[in-house]
Amino acid sequence: MAEEMFRPPINRAMRVLDRSFFRKSVPISAARIIDIKTISKLRSELQKSRDILFIDRLSNIQPDPVEENAKLGKKCILLRPQVDDKGENKPWSPKVSELEDANLIKVIPYEVQLDYDYWTYHDIASAVLPSSEEHDEIPSGFTLVGHVAHLNLRDQYLPYKNLIGEILIDKNPGVRTVINKIDDVGEESEYRTFKYEVLAGPDDMDVEIREADCTFRFNYAKVYWNSRLNTEHGRLVDSFAEGDAVCDVMAGIGPFAVPAGRKKVFVWANDLNPDSYASLADAVKRNKVEQYVRSFNDNGFTFIKTAAAELLRTDHKVTITKKQSRTEAAKSAAPAAPVILKEIVQPKTFQHYVMNLPATALTFLPSFIGLYASPSDRALLPADSKMPMIHCYCFSTKSEDNVREGIEICQEVTRQIGYEITPETPETRVWDVRDVAPHKRMFCVTFRLPEEVAFRET
Repeated sequence: MAEEMFRPPINRAMRVLDRSFFRKSVPISAARIIDIKTISKLRSELQKSRDILFIDRLSNIQPDPVEENAKLGKKCILLRPQVDDKGENKPWSPKVSELEDANLIKVIPYEVQLDYDYWTYHDIASAVLPSSEEHDEIPSGFTLVGHVAHLNLRDQYLPYKNLIGEILIDKNPGVRTVINKIDDVGEESEYRTFKYEVLAGPDDMDVEIREADCTFRFNYAKVYWNSRLNTEHGRLVDSFAEGDAVCDVMAGIGPFAVPAGRKKVFVWANDLNPDSYASLADAVKRNKVEQYVRSFNDNGFTFIKTAAAELLRTDHKVTITKKQSRTEAAKSAAPAAPVILKEIVQPKTFQHYVMNLPATALTFLPSFIGLYASPSDRALLPADSKMPMIHCYCFSTKSEDNVREGIEICQEVTRQIGYEITPETPETRVWDVRDVAPHKRMFCVTFRLPEEVAFRET
């Protein structure tokens, strides 16, 4: 069949990638162009008559197969096989004979030479992995983190893991290392790192990525990173206003904190993992947000309270000046005094708390009980201050409308803080983030910290 003709050779016994195995010669026919000046017109006519060959990644205009003719610039137009995908005869239209009778073309045999480089990852994988009748769909999805492709292979594909890794590198120019996760995130350590094995390429986990116009450098084996959360990072950062103060309790390498800093939002960003803290501090400096983002390496339970107390006693502002153009600088004999456009003063209280540790973040909520119970802290509270919005990530089950999940998540919030929060409580929302597993979903519950909780004596 025509479709089968252009598929790669099959070798399901292959365990070590043999690229030379995939050389293939496909016999078809071609229309030799008598006068090269007519090639565009002839191609158009053969296209209209549906006699021309259309195959992905293969030009239907090729050099003449005779070397002497090719050196003279002679070309051929490839013709489709005269058999359809059902294996039935499908002769060319009368147009081919008409053009040949007019001495505009000459139909000749033609061999299309294909090799490993021609076919896609899916083409090659389908030719060497067990057929779909034996196993599930070919593993093709992966998470790209810098130059590292991260797979979660099912057990039936583990015997082919190195083969899959090599093909992925060959067919994805940005990939240099392919790894397979061999445990769940968090099983290896409390820092949400995971065990992995290298399937192909060097064991180089030092990566650089771009997200929200920010650059991050980190070791993927030592810190937590999830590229699938970029939309959620953007959603929450968009809810912050210039001049807000945000406490990012489990900041990781800074996917919330650094983009927020670029928006002129003051962020106190904390992570318990020393490697995450180091990468966070690097990202703050690399993206030039030092005036807005402070990095901490502390326990989240205590940081919730200590950061609130310290912020009350911290004075900080950022002065925004007008940038002098090159023309203005060239005209001025001496450096001009900076023109102050505005000053952004850091608030005395946080407008937002971000808690992105979905496996356990809800258990951190009791730290908000008595957040401002200390008389000395309450004396420093601005008269017009409002309690912060809490954005707490968590896991739950999933249903068609997630109504039951929203109720259950709010019930757990209520249990943790000793104050009733429901999906109907003003300013409360349970946001559906993403699927994690067939019966598991990630949510973000957002609510305003009740004053009764913040001022409660403990």
